[in-house]
Parts: sequence; structure tokens; C-alpha cells
Amino acid sequence: MAHAIRYTGNCRVFVTFGKIGVCASKCKPMKTQQNTDPLVIAGRTFRSRMMVGTGKFPSTDALRESLEGCDSEIVTVALRRADLKNPNADSILSAIDPKRHLLLPNTSGARTADEAVRLAKLARSMGCEPWVKLELTPEPRYLLPDPIETLRAAEMLIKDGFIVLPYIQADPILAKRLEEAGAATVMPLGAPIGSNRGLRTRDMIRIIIEQSNIPVVVDAGLGAPSHAAEAMELGADAVLVNTALADARDYRAMARAFAMATEAGRAAYLAGLGPERNAAEASSPLTGFLDGHSA
Repeated sequence: MAHAIRYTGNCRVFVTFGKIGVCASKCKPMKTQQNTDPLVIAGRTFRSRMMVGTGKFPSTDALRESLEGCDSEIVTVALRRADLKNPNADSILSAIDPKRHLLLPNTSGARTADEAVRLAKLARSMGCEPWVKLELTPEPRYLLPDPIETLRAAEMLIKDGFIVLPYIQADPILAKRLEEAGAATVMPLGAPIGSNRGLRTRDMIRIIIEQSNIPVVVDAGLGAPSHAAEAMELGADAVLVNTALADARDYRAMARAFAMATEAGRAAYLAGLGPERNAAEASSPLTGFLDGHSA
């Protein structure tokens, strides 16, 4: 098919009879939408739509590199692994800058609602803000969250003044019940924790997003930047990434790739993705353009 190439600065723009594309390899970064399209949770505004978990990193430096690479503002820490009494001595907490990051304690390891509530209250008593990522995973092989205990714990914590971000299976009914209970977000899994398998629950996440009046954060299973972009293109408000960063050879570069993918997916969602079609549809007119011209 005939085409023309135009150059704009360092950017290669190609046109095929009216359809325009951009060569990503030499494009200047697009202007960020972070300032004009912030993430808002419980009335608090965040520039970044990418949250980061702190488990599995082989060193404090690896975690620090990841945080610097993606510029995330919300960082989750398992209460069972962190020494909140001595944050400067704790290898995980020393990588988190309280001026840049919201420390989001999580109740990873809790098996019952009572255990999760106890952990959340412990974090608050040690000076943490009353924000908590609620995790209840009694099943050890796949670490699937317990829906009954999660809802019960959320109701107790919300009544006690906590801002609750519950990690859940991709269950639209449960998501709605948590919203009605006063959860600040819902955080459905894309795939089991640490699996890097992407959005295996895509159809259910789509329903959750469609029905939700609070932010939807896709959590767990996102193993590649393309997975983060896919979640954001569906209309998710944010993503949480951990294992994929900790598994990378270059922590900073992978974190940056995820941040770019998150932003690109959000931009695509806001721009409006074209519909899927079962048959081909020509991008160029098949008649009219060469009418009146002979070989």
C-alpha cells in the first residue's frame, strides 16, 4: 500500500491514506497526564497510578532502584515483615521516603478477620496513617483471598476509622458489597499472587470496573508492562506491581517500563479505543481516489 512519511522533530509519523501512526522508537515522550488526570482515593490525590509492593526484592538497593524508576507514590509493606518501631534500621522501610511515598501497611499473612484487624490496629498504634491494604489469604498454595473474612474485616476496620483497600478475587458481587460497606477501593486480582500470568480474570474485572463507583486497582499477577497497559485500557484506575519488578534483571528499567505502560494504558482508555471487528475493514478507500486517472 502506498504511504508517505513525515518527520516532526525526532518523531517519525507515517500516513496511509488518512490513517496516522507513530514510530515509537524515535518519539519524544508524550506529555504526562498525571497532573491533569490524578488518581483520587478517599479524597487524597496521587500523581502516579502505579502502586508498588515490597516483597521478594533481593536487596534494599533493588527496591530503591524500582521505586526511583517508576516514581510510585503508594508503597505497600507487609506488617509481618517490617519493623515499624525502627524504620531506619529496617531494610525495607529504609528504602521508602516518607516525603514521597504513602506507606500502605498490608495484612499479608492474616488468615482471619480478627488477625487482619489486629495487624491494622498495630500499625496505627506505631504511627502509620490509618490506611490499610486488607489481605486475607488462608489458602497457602494459591494465596487466594477469603471473600467472607475480607468483607467482615473491612466492615470492622471501616467502623474504626480506617481507609480500607481490600485485595479480593475478581468477584463483582463482593466488590459491590465492599463498596457499600465503605471501602476506599477494591483491588481484584489479575492472576494468583506472584504468578506473572497477566489478566486471567479480565472479563470479571471488566464487570467490576463497569459497576464500581470507587477506584478499581488491579493487583497480583501482572508480570509484564503489557499486562499493566491492558488493565488500564479496560478502565482500571490503577495497578499494583511487585513480583515482576523483583524478578527483573534491571530493576529501575523494568519499573520505568511498567510506569510508562500504566500511563499509556490510561491515555488509551481516555482517548477511546476503537471497537473490535469480526471482519476486515479497509483503512483506505477502494474507489474514488484514482478515478479519472489512467495507467
